[in-house]
Amino acid sequence: MIKRVSTLPSAEEKQKKEKQKKEKQKKKKKKLEEQFIIVNNIHPPEQEHPELRTINLYGDITEKRGSEVVAALLFFQNSAITTMLEDPSDPESSPIMVARNINMYVSTHGGTASDMFSIIDVMDSIKGATCDIETIGIGKVMSAGVPILAAGTPGKRKIGRNCRVMLHNVMAGTGGTIFSMENELEEIKWVQDSYIKCLANYTKLTPAKIRKILKTQKDTYFSAEEAIKMGIADEII
Repeated sequence: MIKRVSTLPSAEEKQKKEKQKKEKQKKKKKKLEEQFIIVNNIHPPEQEHPELRTINLYGDITEKRGSEVVAALLFFQNSAITTMLEDPSDPESSPIMVARNINMYVSTHGGTASDMFSIIDVMDSIKGATCDIETIGIGKVMSAGVPILAAGTPGKRKIGRNCRVMLHNVMAGTGGTIFSMENELEEIKWVQDSYIKCLANYTKLTPAKIRKILKTQKDTYFSAEEAIKMGIADEII
């Protein structure tokens, strides 16, 4: 009698092979990821049609404008990383991950402090985790716009030769009962103190020096050269 033996693998064997295949792919992927190094100071290879990675912060810093800038920052952060060979002339060289800059042009008379802080917080988050942000001040950079210009990556903060920089006290108004007014005045004081700490953190100015400038109770203007001396920007374009 001739016995027929099935050569087809059992369901258990199929699962085992599938599991081994997945583990092999996982190990291969992990090994490739370990070879990647994120580099911020290497320019990615030039493309025939390079992607425009520029944000234009023109006009007053409002809730609407702030939300648009934050959305653009997050979009460019998501597409910042690109891969290239460590030695482009050697096809066998190790792949590296290059972080592409985000460029932000700033030209504003100022605006709402809370929206300024929202933009700066997102900028700091991106700089710490993903890529550099190059800020360029042109025309006028005033009030709430000054810390945004200064919050760019050190060494990559630029300013136009004819740009005017202006600092002044936080401006606000309040009304209602005396208790409501006292509460609002406390909040205004907090905003002023936070503005001073923020600006001092990004520049060569000390909180005492900033308070001295604001104590004049008037708009104080600075040239591009003076802005560089104060550490608001690094170079003139």
